[in-house]
Amino acid sequence: MDWSRPAHRMPPAFVLNRRMLHVTVRLYATLRRFGPPGLAPGESFTVSLPEGSRLRDLVQNLKLPADQTKQFFVASRQRELDYVLQDGDDLAIFPPIAGG
Repeated sequence: MDWSRPAHRMPPAFVLNRRMLHVTVRLYATLRRFGPPGLAPGESFTVSLPEGSRLRDLVQNLKLPADQTKQFFVASRQRELDYVLQDGDDLAIFPPIAGG
C-alpha cells in the first residue's frame, strides 16, 4: 500500500475486490463508430465491467448517446436498460430505424 497517498484518494476496498464480467458486443449501423477502430460490420468485441452492471452501465461505458440507441438484444432476446448483465452475455445494440 502506498501510504504517501492521501486516504481520500485511495479507491474504496469494495472497488479493489470487485469481480469482473465479460460480455461480447456488436454495434450496428451508425453505432459502429463508437466501437474499437477498424471494426467490421457485425464484428464483435469484448467489454469488461464489474459484476452487477446493467445494460445501462455498458451504454455509458461505451459512451453511446442515449438518443442514438434504440434496441438491445441479449442472446437474441430484446432487453431493457435495467437488465443485469451476466458473464458471457452476447449483446447486439441497434440505433433507431426509420422507414416505411
